[in-house]
Amino acid sequence: MIKIFLFGISGKMGNFIVDCCRNTDCEVVGGYDIVAHPTIPTFTSVSDISVDFDVIVDFSRACLLSEVVKLAKATKKGVVFATTGYSEEDEKVISDLSTLVPVLRSGNMSVGVNLLLSLVETATKALADKFDIEIIEKHHNQKADAPSGTALMLANEVKKIKTDAKYLYGRQGESKREKEDVTIHAVRGGTIVGEHDVIFAGNDEIITLSHTALSRKIFAEGAIKAARFIATATPGLYSMKNAL
Repeated sequence: MIKIFLFGISGKMGNFIVDCCRNTDCEVVGGYDIVAHPTIPTFTSVSDISVDFDVIVDFSRACLLSEVVKLAKATKKGVVFATTGYSEEDEKVISDLSTLVPVLRSGNMSVGVNLLLSLVETATKALADKFDIEIIEKHHNQKADAPSGTALMLANEVKKIKTDAKYLYGRQGESKREKEDVTIHAVRGGTIVGEHDVIFAGNDEIITLSHTALSRKIFAEGAIKAARFIATATPGLYSMKNAL
């Protein structure tokens, strides 16, 4: 049995992960949150954590990064970072941690999105010279960060090939498109779980690569796959491609 300590245990994603672990080889044995889980030990301070676990999964907020890192260093346990909204400085902290313990960092845990990343790379190789590339992401009205971590992952796949890519975040006023532009548009509304479109617009034709999440369950299942992988991995920085 793989024992998981879950940051954000009482949030929406936390509850999905707890539910998805039932009848599997994984179990959430403790969590960190300001709201206590009804049946699982929940803590608000790393120094108070008194449960044994094999791996940390973080589905909380970027502002809790220091607490996650503190726990990982104290216990020498690996971490699955599924939180978004990190700064460049935060990313450096995560990278440094991976020299001590195994770390998996991903802005999206779903199998489908990670396939989409590969498709975007292939399409960019074939089309970047003659097609304009735009990204549209849509999420629920409670999402705190924009653009989404997944949209940035998609943009980074483009930039691997289109090395001169310049990210723009929406458009306003007089804004003629430049050849190197990759524009990311964020939509927030209602209860949209997550939609991502990568548009390749050429002369007289358009190719769109899309992914739609219909339930948060796909992210929970992906996080559990990642936890299984990290629980036995050696120190290093990994992605969902490694776990899958």
